[in-house]
Amino acid sequence: MLKRVISQELEKALKFSPVVLIAGARQVGKSTLVSKLKREYIVLDDITQLDAALHDPQGYIKRVPKPVTIDEIQKAPQLLTSIKLYIDKNRKNGEFLLTGSANVLNLKKSNETLAGRLIELTMYPFSAKEKNHDTNTNIIDILFEKKLSSLKVDKEACENVDKFIIEGGYPLSFLLNSKKERFMWFNSYISSYIERDVRSIGELRDLDSFIRFFNILAPRTANILNKSNIANDTQLNNITVDNYILLLEKVYQIYLLKPYYENIGKIFIKSPKVYFTDSGMASHMLNVRDTEELKNSHYKGSLYETFVFSELLKHITYSEDVVEFFYYRTQDKKEIDFIVKKADDILAIEVKSSYSVKKEDFKHIIDFQKRSSKNITGIVLYSGEKIIGFSDTLFAIPLGIFL
Repeated sequence: MLKRVISQELEKALKFSPVVLIAGARQVGKSTLVSKLKREYIVLDDITQLDAALHDPQGYIKRVPKPVTIDEIQKAPQLLTSIKLYIDKNRKNGEFLLTGSANVLNLKKSNETLAGRLIELTMYPFSAKEKNHDTNTNIIDILFEKKLSSLKVDKEACENVDKFIIEGGYPLSFLLNSKKERFMWFNSYISSYIERDVRSIGELRDLDSFIRFFNILAPRTANILNKSNIANDTQLNNITVDNYILLLEKVYQIYLLKPYYENIGKIFIKSPKVYFTDSGMASHMLNVRDTEELKNSHYKGSLYETFVFSELLKHITYSEDVVEFFYYRTQDKKEIDFIVKKADDILAIEVKSSYSVKKEDFKHIIDFQKRSSKNITGIVLYSGEKIIGFSDTLFAIPLGIFL
C-alpha cells in the first residue's frame, strides 16, 4: 500500500484532539487509510448502521465501542451534535475519527461545528511524490529554506510530467493500464460519486443542467472565475451558478484560489481563479487522453498550471509552517500564476510548459519585487532538466521537482 503524508498529521492530531475529521473527495484513499487503524470501524454506507444512527443519534454514539472511526459521516451529520454532547461529558483525545467525502461542517443538515473539540484534515488525491513512494520531501519547505541543491531533478522525472498530468492522483486512475480504462473510470466516477454526492447534499433539481455546467466549467480551470460569462454559456441564472460552484467545492472537485493583495500602488483583480483539484479529472473533461494529445491540446497551458496548483496545494497543506496561497493579477494585466506566502517571505511562481526560460519570463515577478517590501523569490517552473539561477532571487526550476 502506498504511504500517505497525511498519516503523520493524523497520528499527531489524534493525540491532542477528541475528534479528528478527514475530509476529501471520494476515492482518494480515506477509507483505506483509516480502516487499517486499531479501533472500531463503522461505515455509514451500511444501511443498518445508518438507520440506527439516524433513529437514535445520541444513543448510537453512547453505545458504539471507542475509540471509533465513523466513515462517510456526511450521511448522518446529525451525529455531530451527539458527539459534542458525549465529549463534553467524557472528554478523551482520539475517541472519534470521522471521514467525509463532502464538506460536512458546511452542510445545511449540520448546525454543529464542534469548535474547540475537532481538528479537520483535508485529504487530496495522491501527490506525484506519494505516487513515487516519497512522503518525506516537502517542496514548499525546501523552497522557503532556499535549499535548491536538495531538490531532486532527474531526466526521467522531467520526462514523466505529462504522464502524471494526465493520470492525476486518484489511485484507480493512475493504477489502470490503458487510456480506455482510465476514460471509463473517470466517466463512472462522475456518474457514481460526483452526481450522487451533489444530489444528496444540495438542492439539485436538474441533473442535466448541472452536468452541462460541469462540462462548461472544465475549460475554465486555471482561469479567473467569471460567473456572468458562465451563466450566459450555460443558460443558467446567477443563483444556480453560485449553487453549483458551492456544491463542487463541497465535494472537493474544484478550488477557488483567492487573489493576492498588497498596497504597492496597483489595483488588484478581486475575483478568484478556479482550479480543478485533480489534473487527471481536468484532462478527462477536456478530452486529453495521452501525452501526444496533451502536447497538441489548446488547453495544454491550463492543464500544466492545474497540475502545479494541485501539487502546490498538497505540499502547502503538509508544510511545517503556516503558509498562505494566492494568485496575482492587477488591472493593468501584471500576472503571476501563484503567490505562496510565509510571513514576509514570498514565492512568486510562474508556470511554463516550454523547455527553455528567458529573462523576459520573469518580468512581472521583477516588477512585483521592485514594488513590494516583502522578501520575494521568483520561480519559473518549466519543462527543462536544470535549475538555473538568473539572479540571487530568480530561478528557473524543472517541473520534474514534483515527481
